[in-house]
Amino acid sequence: MPDHVTERVTLARLPSGMDVATTVHQYIGAGTGPTVYIQAAQHGREINGTEVCRRLHNRLTGGRMAGKVVVVPVADPLTFDRVSYTTPESIDSVNSNMNRCWPGDEDGTVHERMAARLWEYAGEADAIVDLHTGSPEMLTHVVYTEGHEASRTLAETFGVDLLLSEPAGEDANHEWKARGFDGKLRVVAAREDIPTITPELAHNKQFVESAIDAGVMGLLNVLRSLAVIEGQVIRSGEPTIARNHLGRVDAAAAGLFRVDDGIELGDHVAPGTTVGTVYDPTTYEALQTATVEEAGILYALTREATVNAGDRLASVAIERDI
Repeated sequence: MPDHVTERVTLARLPSGMDVATTVHQYIGAGTGPTVYIQAAQHGREINGTEVCRRLHNRLTGGRMAGKVVVVPVADPLTFDRVSYTTPESIDSVNSNMNRCWPGDEDGTVHERMAARLWEYAGEADAIVDLHTGSPEMLTHVVYTEGHEASRTLAETFGVDLLLSEPAGEDANHEWKARGFDGKLRVVAAREDIPTITPELAHNKQFVESAIDAGVMGLLNVLRSLAVIEGQVIRSGEPTIARNHLGRVDAAAAGLFRVDDGIELGDHVAPGTTVGTVYDPTTYEALQTATVEEAGILYALTREATVNAGDRLASVAIERDI
């Protein structure tokens, strides 16, 4: 069985002098092999990934392995304690989202310092899995950086039905750059030629067994494919490969959003397909008929009725030929 070592690591300090700390688990096998870095809860409300790490712990400590697996079940304690996606401006006015400031800066803002400390582990890895979760109404999928073939291979190995490639750098559009996506862990690691994937397990704030099971199986597939643990990679079939951040349907006005009857996740939708209506709750006036612009697979849909202008109502995965 592997050696299991835990370390309480200080990521940053608050004005009071209180440490922002987390626990790093290291599983060290008897034989030589690659180092795999796994983290969860970079966004604090995304707790299914943390449960995946706990269940992986039980599998790793009960069997044989080679190489080293580094696991951080709570990457951002600040958002975790707040059950939030970002931190308040009072904590980090420059980088409220930790996943926009990798590889960090040991002399920078709170989140930059936290990312820099964890990059000491991630930057030395041979492969990285950054576990995330999305909204309750979302198909589990894996995101990888477009053009980085080793990351694509790792995404295929994870074993889910939908893979989304995301352009980066000069290949990305203006919105991608404006939102600071070049500071995502996955993007920075791929730039350093480290195969890296972001599984989006679906659901947040609640444990959902289907999402957790997909995460555990995916991690075991990754570790098997790298010969860290024994066993065959288990796939559900040939995955659909599509492009990320191209098929969004956003709210053009604030109001209440009612999803059309018959619209379901996984539907193949055509341009012009109506997914729902935004209306004024006081006058009952229809403010927007939310329609799909490009053909693809409906992989995310909001069921939260109250929306603001700019909120995402639905996401469509636009299938690629290769």
